[in-house]
Amino acid sequence: MLHWLWVLIVGAIVGAIAGAITGRGKAIGCITNIVAGLIGAGVGQALFGHWGWHVAGMAVFPAIIGAVIVVAVVSFFVDRN
Repeated sequence: MLHWLWVLIVGAIVGAIAGAITGRGKAIGCITNIVAGLIGAGVGQALFGHWGWHVAGMAVFPAIIGAVIVVAVVSFFVDRN
């Protein structure tokens, strides 16, 4: 049970960092930051492997890179008018 709490916290931090890097942190909200962090962790680890620090089962650097990719792609499609 405590592991899932850490996963959500790390997902939120990774998503917030990705939002800050892309400039979309405040625009997408807290829950979306968590979702972007968790999906980004999966994408980043699938693309770049499991190197660097590991927290709550996530490799931090690939997770951040993956979350930046996810936030950039989603914001590209959502912001199109």
